[in-house]
Amino acid sequence: MLSTLKNAWKIPDLRSRILYTLMMLVIFRLGSAIPVPGVNINYVRNIVENAGLLAMFDMFSGGAFGNMTIFALSITPYITASIIMQLLTIAIPSLEEMAKEGEEGRKKIAQYTRYGTVILALIQATGISVGLFRGALISRDPFSIIVVVLTLTAGTAFLMWLGEQITEKGVGNGISLLIFAGIISRMPDGVYRTFVLTRQGEISIITIILFVVIAIAIVAGVVAIQEGTRKIPVQYAKRVVGRKMYGGQSSHIPLKVNQSGVIPVIFAMSLLAFPQTIAFFVGETSGFALFVARWLSPGGRPGIFIYNILSALLIIFFTYFYTAVTFNPVEVATNMKKNGGFIPGIRPGKPTSDYLTKVLNRITLAGAVFLAVIAILPTLFLNLLGMPIAFGGTSILIVVGVALETMKQVEAQMLMRHYQGFLK
Repeated sequence: MLSTLKNAWKIPDLRSRILYTLMMLVIFRLGSAIPVPGVNINYVRNIVENAGLLAMFDMFSGGAFGNMTIFALSITPYITASIIMQLLTIAIPSLEEMAKEGEEGRKKIAQYTRYGTVILALIQATGISVGLFRGALISRDPFSIIVVVLTLTAGTAFLMWLGEQITEKGVGNGISLLIFAGIISRMPDGVYRTFVLTRQGEISIITIILFVVIAIAIVAGVVAIQEGTRKIPVQYAKRVVGRKMYGGQSSHIPLKVNQSGVIPVIFAMSLLAFPQTIAFFVGETSGFALFVARWLSPGGRPGIFIYNILSALLIIFFTYFYTAVTFNPVEVATNMKKNGGFIPGIRPGKPTSDYLTKVLNRITLAGAVFLAVIAILPTLFLNLLGMPIAFGGTSILIVVGVALETMKQVEAQMLMRHYQGFLK
């Protein structure tokens, strides 16, 4: 691996891309330390630490939300806008046609996504300033509120631009790398706290060794499932057009085991964290808050078991739902039939779509169960071991997925120049 990195550094174009990416990530981390003017940070931090949904939001922002910096909203409005546009593309025929127009259509959809990102960021910034963190404002006059709202919105717009620049001029997907950098930026603090607790005798060496073994096993499982693909063979019939013969080649349809990525885990966590957030606003001593803390909280007894069971069921449901949204077997079968393609042993048309649906349902079940296990296991183990390191299932999936994707892009750059890359 060291020789691979050495060879990559020797390539001027790849070296400049890596340096550009690192520079953009440094700018991102610097911005995550600049506070929003006119806000009491201690008040915000106290709320975030006691509200489940906000704590998850703070994780994605790399601590910027809890410290109320200019990048507090992180890149989540862009992700939300992208998911909304993806769903609207399926629901609205005009957008669906636009998506099929090729590069120009994708540019228009990307432009609409940018507009949606700014609108969502403006709404979220207003809600935070006027509602959620109104008590954190040092001065509550209209001018101060407008400054906070515009600062938060501009921070998200800048991050969106930063991510697009990394994608275009750097290495890897810029938006994913920003989330990746935010998550791993919190690891040094967790390691330091673990070291301090170990020196104080609150955590034993055996517990740390057990944690490392479990973490490695979970990461290895994530890599195996993320790379797992079922290849459906496709054969194209030969046909003569004029004096030329077309078709006759073999191909395949790659069906990933984890077709929906990390989206189902995010949806499930958001729904389950909602009662905890409501309980915070109602009051920690109210009956509703006490009920949530005992029965629907990952730190409650028996709430930890109920929380994880509901989490698993919701993840499985959202996995099937999002897979059905992103992959349409009927459309795939229709396109294959138009181009003279068929699956060996399966007739074109409806039998092909039925076969694809059957295979997709089977591998989606495996992917859904995997997502549920990955989301639950770290929470249970950390709760039992008492480790202060943030090791959530969502974080693992994002970090490993982004690392694999970035590695593949570096590998492609290396193979283009006949160097041996990471993969063998």
